[in-house]
Amino acid sequence: MSTTYDQLVGIVNTLHDAPAELIAPGATFAQLDVDSLTLVEISMRIERDLGVTIEDNELQEDLTLDATARLIDSKLAQ
Repeated sequence: MSTTYDQLVGIVNTLHDAPAELIAPGATFAQLDVDSLTLVEISMRIERDLGVTIEDNELQEDLTLDATARLIDSKLAQ
């Protein structure tokens, strides 16, 4: 997995206590039981730590961790 993915997992683990066995590239935020408030906190932490702004409508409960990492990478490439 990419460094971005690893950083994202670190952010998710810091802000949300998901069971380690559920953390996987194909896991969605819904499967990890991440609520909407935590999604906002994750978005803010991504902006702070990675320098990427993720709009509220881009970070959704059905988005996988891998897709989120790819979204971050695409914004970093701009």
